Amino acid sequence: MTSAKSSETSPSAATAPEPGAGAGSATASDAAGRHPDPAPPNPFFSTSELPYGLPPFARIRHEHFRPAFERGIAEQLAEVAAIGAAPGPPTFENTAEALERSGAVLCRVSAVFFNKANADTDAATQELEAEIVPRLAAHEDALLLDPALFARLEALHGARAGLGLDGEQLRLLERLYTARVRAGARLGPAQQQRLRELNAEIARLCTEFRRNLRADTAAAALVVDRAEELAGLPDDEIATAAENARALGRDGGYVLSLLNFTSQPQLAALEDPALRERLLAASSGRGRGANGAVAVTIARLRAERAALLGHPDHASWQVADQTAGTTGAVEEMFDRLIGPALANAEREAAALAEAAGTGEVRAADWPFYAERVRRQRYDLDAAALRPYLELEAVLRDGVFHAATLVYGITFTERTDLTAYHPDARVFEVHDADGGPLGLYVGDFHARESKRGGAWMNELVLQSHLLGQRPVVVNNLNIAKPAPGEPVLLNWSEVTTLFHEFGHALHGLFSDVRYPLLAGTEVPRDFVEFPSQVNEMWAEWPEVLARYARHHRTGAPMPPELPTRLREAERFGEGFDSVEHLAAAVLDWAWHTVPADQLPGADGAEAFEAAALKRHGLAHPAIPPRYRTGYFAHVFGGGYAAGYYGYRWAEVLDADTVRWFRENGRTIRESGEVFRRELLSRGNSVDPMAAFRAVVGRDPDFAPLLERRGATAAP
Repeated sequence: MTSAKSSETSPSAATAPEPGAGAGSATASDAAGRHPDPAPPNPFFSTSELPYGLPPFARIRHEHFRPAFERGIAEQLAEVAAIGAAPGPPTFENTAEALERSGAVLCRVSAVFFNKANADTDAATQELEAEIVPRLAAHEDALLLDPALFARLEALHGARAGLGLDGEQLRLLERLYTARVRAGARLGPAQQQRLRELNAEIARLCTEFRRNLRADTAAAALVVDRAEELAGLPDDEIATAAENARALGRDGGYVLSLLNFTSQPQLAALEDPALRERLLAASSGRGRGANGAVAVTIARLRAERAALLGHPDHASWQVADQTAGTTGAVEEMFDRLIGPALANAEREAAALAEAAGTGEVRAADWPFYAERVRRQRYDLDAAALRPYLELEAVLRDGVFHAATLVYGITFTERTDLTAYHPDARVFEVHDADGGPLGLYVGDFHARESKRGGAWMNELVLQSHLLGQRPVVVNNLNIAKPAPGEPVLLNWSEVTTLFHEFGHALHGLFSDVRYPLLAGTEVPRDFVEFPSQVNEMWAEWPEVLARYARHHRTGAPMPPELPTRLREAERFGEGFDSVEHLAAAVLDWAWHTVPADQLPGADGAEAFEAAALKRHGLAHPAIPPRYRTGYFAHVFGGGYAAGYYGYRWAEVLDADTVRWFRENGRTIRESGEVFRRELLSRGNSVDPMAAFRAVVGRDPDFAPLLERRGATAAP
């Protein structure tokens, strides 16, 4: 997923005092009869002089954030006031383009701070985050609801046909104007005041949800006393669990930390059914306390806001500005996918029950017996893949090599450039002609200061107007092994790395004038499409053969394993589809009812159960990928009434993968088309027009249904 965007650790280097800034050095200076040296300037107050504008992380301290936010907000408000009060009639340059130039300090500090809040948080960061997020929500309202600015944009929008604007300028004007109409710029003063209150409270509660979830996830980590209890896990995973326990002060024990979603990967290997049950219960129990009530309140406030903006529910308001367009289009997609997914899952359930020798398989046991069936049917042991999937090889000979193969770009690690954490590595990216493209920051390991999941964000947005090249970040949560041990991945982690790098390419290839239209600044139900397409290269024979080599011997993965892997992956599509669709309909249910039909503070679980039953997805052995209490995409981030977008984008993805395979061009030629017509365009053109420019037509559902091992619903 992309960024919005662990428990606390001891303060990081980012919160340490400046050298020589303590009381002792000041006293020494006074005693010597000299004035103390002035404090170094706040690094956010000027453009970074580092390559590509990489933030100067070595100089950034926690005490720089608050003054930078204060100055950034004040400066942008003054800039917007000046735009609104400019003499003479509005022009594109003195209004739309001037607005795009505003807020430089705020952009710089926000990019760094929220990257830190997600990837390397601490108590001080969380305290400031809780304070600053509602203030930023109020600031955004001030920009969107400023009457003088809106009057100028409205005048330009009404006269746009005669302004002589090019396509990207028209697109920018349309997006600036539409954002303000959707935000309530036409409402009266009293309604706008209530809107501001709602937005601030929603922002505050989303921050509270994330904070609660970080604490719950850390507290729910499964503690095991003896290695024998972990029978079935590979030795390197047991060693990682021991290292995790040591890091958490539990020497001699073993700790299985939880990933974001419900079904934890260890369920496929652990032989002890009681331990599997404990692990699933720990995962699915997160957030049942405070976060259930927080989620209900957020849903109520979003529903009230939608009504204020003239929509029957939040989903209607949200989808109106997405590629889906209407709630009916989303519900039609659900109707087409749910039936085939359930039928596929039932076929899988029958096979699992036979393997288990029982009438039915419990949710905690499904992954375990699914793995057993894969071994029996396809002679594939998922653990047998891990020695061939070492992180460095997957990154350099897999992800980077695929990008060179398809797009011609190359990568050079820049050890001279400092990132925000010792685990984060900086790579310079060069275009096919050797010219500079941008920087890629890879931060792959889990730690207590990082939130769960995987995501991409942009530290610097590409923009020709501002003279900026992109700086993008990928974050994953791969467990760090004991010192000196290799980092071996499971197949899911491999595809996740390729997926997130697809988001990175979307940012790196951006080639637009205006930052509002750059890179991944596209509709939420389109943003996952390029990243899902990039997953195809993980299995591409030429790429797989290059990176899938034994980490000790260098021997290639036996040729039969990739074939078996592809066959085995189809067994499990039913489970994957049902758990993902179940989460999507939960999100949809929370955001498609008026406020007065939502449950009380303690009614989240009952509401969930009713929603799943209503959609036919109350499968006893396949829990939703996320439940309300830990559904951070929706209640802690920007996917509210948007989680359907993963499946919506997968329709485009499956169709595009077929296009790559069947269009008659070479891979390199196809990559150039995909880059030129879609990845480079950001939101400077209508995203669905960009899709049609690549594939040559509207999307087709058939490739997705075929991929999922299903047939179309009648």
